[in-house]
Amino acid sequence: MANVIAADQLRLFIERIERLEEEKNGISSDMRDVYLEAKSQGFDTKTMRSVIRLRKMEKDARDETDALLETYRCALGL
Repeated sequence: MANVIAADQLRLFIERIERLEEEKNGISSDMRDVYLEAKSQGFDTKTMRSVIRLRKMEKDARDETDALLETYRCALGL
């Protein structure tokens, strides 16, 4: 009986993961569409991705990244 229950639980987990993968693929497709739309209106999508990455960061981490980038730019004369 325990094997049947474990197999049922496993099947349910696998099915949930498969549904989530389908949703993830749909969301990825939607995101690509938004980037294409932005690009078609003249926005630089590489810069947009950088901004999104920065917005995900905590302020302290973002400040540290900005400071390091500025230090490297100065060191290279940029």
